[in-house]
Amino acid sequence: MKICFLDNTPFLYNSNDLNSFKLRGAETVLINLAISLSKLNYKITIINNCPKNEIIDNIEWVNINYLNEKLYFDLAISNNDCRFFDKIISKKKILISHSIQSLEKFIRKKQLFTYHKYKPKVALLGNYHLKKRNFFTRIYGHFILPYGVDDIFLKKKIKNENQIDKNLAIFTSRRDRNLDLLINIWIKKIYPNLKTAKLLTTPPESFKSINSYNILIRSTNDRSFMIDDLCKSRVSLIPGHSAELFCLAAEEARELCVPIITLGIGSLSERVVHNETGFIANNHEEFAKYTYEIFKNDHLWKRLRSNLIKLRGQKNWTYSAESLLNNV
Repeated sequence: MKICFLDNTPFLYNSNDLNSFKLRGAETVLINLAISLSKLNYKITIINNCPKNEIIDNIEWVNINYLNEKLYFDLAISNNDCRFFDKIISKKKILISHSIQSLEKFIRKKQLFTYHKYKPKVALLGNYHLKKRNFFTRIYGHFILPYGVDDIFLKKKIKNENQIDKNLAIFTSRRDRNLDLLINIWIKKIYPNLKTAKLLTTPPESFKSINSYNILIRSTNDRSFMIDDLCKSRVSLIPGHSAELFCLAAEEARELCVPIITLGIGSLSERVVHNETGFIANNHEEFAKYTYEIFKNDHLWKRLRSNLIKLRGQKNWTYSAESLLNNV
């Protein structure tokens, strides 16, 4: 079977950038699915804004801006945009949705005509996404596509308990995913009761008001630094966001056996099993209380970590690729 992925992200990238900080979730998903399908012996082409036309690890990369003819495929998978199906000829089509996209926005983004023209199945990221996605933007069929985590996380050796910083919390999601809310909770409700605690975080918009609250700025140059920071952290603090449809950051923390505390906003309630892999707080006070408990209660932390260790390796991209194929 010949399969192509279609994407028109403005910046240049290919699979050599898999561990680069410049990639977002959508590009990471595309690369990992393509690699996994290639390993299952499917012929894979990625048509996107890549630096040049070339073959990398048996995957053909074609620059979308210099596509001179319509290529033929058995299956075309578009990253969030129905209009890309105009670029190729394909028997079957899947649209991977990375947004809620109200009907009004669907029309405004000029998706409606090509959606009805090509009638793709829509791959959604979870139950929260399903509830929020307008029925008329998935009328030709939909399915839940389970995401995996990258091999770099699966193969990472987790640290022994005595190698973990008992005072370190971490936030690894994007700053626009309620980092300001987390910093506000930290300054007002967590730090005053736990002066030894430290928060290692994605760089916020402003650095001016956080220096006296043990808020540290982590490096975002390479994922290897983020993985090392995660491995030595006691807890991952991720409030969640209404635009967060899956949250790879939470899955990555889970794979590295770091308990998560969340407000359950967006899809975060699907990423955490309350009192087993972390805690889902109902309000800011509970969020602070659970954070305090994980820092101070070794028995609780060890129980959560033990539960997470049992789950390691279950969510990989091969499983995701096979799930996608089962829904073609």
